[in-house]
Amino acid sequence: MFSGLSGSELLIVLVALIFSMAIHEAMHGFVAHWLGDTTAQEAGRLTLNPLKHIDLVTTVLLPMILILSGLPPFFAAKPVPFNPSRVKFDEFGAALIGIAGPLTNLVLAIIGGLVFRIWGADLSSLTYNIVVIFTEINVAFFLFNMILFPPLDGSRLLYAFAPEPLQDFMRQIEAFGFIGILIFFFVIFQLIANPFYNLEAHIVHLILG
Repeated sequence: MFSGLSGSELLIVLVALIFSMAIHEAMHGFVAHWLGDTTAQEAGRLTLNPLKHIDLVTTVLLPMILILSGLPPFFAAKPVPFNPSRVKFDEFGAALIGIAGPLTNLVLAIIGGLVFRIWGADLSSLTYNIVVIFTEINVAFFLFNMILFPPLDGSRLLYAFAPEPLQDFMRQIEAFGFIGILIFFFVIFQLIANPFYNLEAHIVHLILG
């Protein structure tokens, strides 16, 4: 998706990435707060300020290195903390918190698509690139984070319906933290990469027209 980008387009990617990821993480915190958990607020993460959510290595340096190397980009922000024991509706509340981030990215992608459909013919080349890249990034965020692999956001939805033995197994995977995500992305994800990117391209096409 990001192969052969110019310097200006890479800058657009970086800005769109940070902006989209900040809103994604903030929405986790806002929904958690709405459900009764003030952990994110106490940690200073109940904000749209991207500086509170980005991680220099995983949000900026790692994705830029991967893109410049021609490899599929991997992005990660600092996760917004929440306490499941303080959330209303137990595991279903945690599921709402989990899917709030990727659903926000889907909404952002749709907003980008509406801008493109309404004003696309009148956009300058720079604005055109911004809208398209912004939409592509948010569709990618939505799909990747909805994968049912812990600790990705989609796993919170699976936790709400999975039997206890499966939940225990998922907790064991989640205990690996960021290392587990890297293993998933660079090993397991490669097995589903082609259908994932095909689905992503299909959704982008539906949104942009």
